[in-house]
Amino acid sequence: MTLSQQFKDRFGHAPAGIWAAPGRVNVIGEHTDYNDGFVLPFAIDRATSVAASVRKDSVVRVSSTFSGSGEVVISDLEELAAGDVEGWAAYPVGVLWALRQAGHPVRGLDLLIDSQVPVGAGLSSSAAIECAVAVAANELFTLGLTGPELALIGQRAENEMVGAPTGLMDQSASLLGRRGHAVFLDCRTRQADLVPLPLAENGLALLVIDTRVSHSHATGGYAARRRACEVGADVMGVSALRDLSEDDLEEASGLLDEETFRRVRHVVTENARVQDAVVLLRTEGPHAIAPLLDASHLSMRDDFEISCPELDLAVEASRAAGALGSRMTGGGFGGSAIALTRIEDIDRVSSAVTAAFADADFTEPAIFAVSPADGAGRVS
Repeated sequence: MTLSQQFKDRFGHAPAGIWAAPGRVNVIGEHTDYNDGFVLPFAIDRATSVAASVRKDSVVRVSSTFSGSGEVVISDLEELAAGDVEGWAAYPVGVLWALRQAGHPVRGLDLLIDSQVPVGAGLSSSAAIECAVAVAANELFTLGLTGPELALIGQRAENEMVGAPTGLMDQSASLLGRRGHAVFLDCRTRQADLVPLPLAENGLALLVIDTRVSHSHATGGYAARRRACEVGADVMGVSALRDLSEDDLEEASGLLDEETFRRVRHVVTENARVQDAVVLLRTEGPHAIAPLLDASHLSMRDDFEISCPELDLAVEASRAAGALGSRMTGGGFGGSAIALTRIEDIDRVSSAVTAAFADADFTEPAIFAVSPADGAGRVS
């Protein structure tokens, strides 16, 4: 049954249209976004779709194909406050709330959401929901907002309605992505440039290894890392860690406690790796970034301490089986790793990782290749 048919069954009328937004994989640049730094994600070929229609009142009815047959009803969008909605519905409703908070004339909607982006895998299923709803509302209410403006709306929804202190990367990748490219985002200026990422043309694939260890950005580990970065910037006398270079790390080691210094060192070196990756992609191609992926994982494992045994095993097993480079991706504490792999080695790498997980008595991972895809928009 199509999403339009399911919508009609649930709400009693046809949708005005269907919009979709992709999840994302971050090639490199983890926990740099909220430090005003640099990131290099791309939109993936797995998306969240939303069928929507405008209501005449301020009621919001949200249903999904992945959360049973129930629906969440917001009786009056105009009276909604930050934090009033819990669970997955906070993402779509939060977007509508954020649009109203920004002064846009948003009314009630009927929404049915379907997603092919794995939840909890570090592929930004939440931002995919937010961006799909954002582009739908932008068109249905003739708001005329740009992709970067909608990204800010999605970020506000996640920060204030959901309570997750995330940066701007996920929404920017979902909205601004283009097939065959990564998005090089300066999170301070919000300048976004497309960088060629011709994987298949170079005989390569990017494997996602979903460890099935679910994570949540609203939990304490993410917030604690963000606070440590803010402390480090304050002690170093800068507005954000973006303003430090690797040359400043020696001074930082003498001013910061050991743990905070390691957090700072990760962000500073990760920013440098992002910029190096952009240069290499533009001059040498995707093969050349493999060592940067490996270095990024070590930094996240040892300095930022956001890996877990399953992620480390995914990285180690994929590299041992022939992956050119591998790292965890996303906010950490679970989720997925990525492995840059020759196309002819996909089966070997996948089998080796699966076997390693079985030997360690871990849950069997989900392994699949992703390609850089177009960003959010109307599909029907």
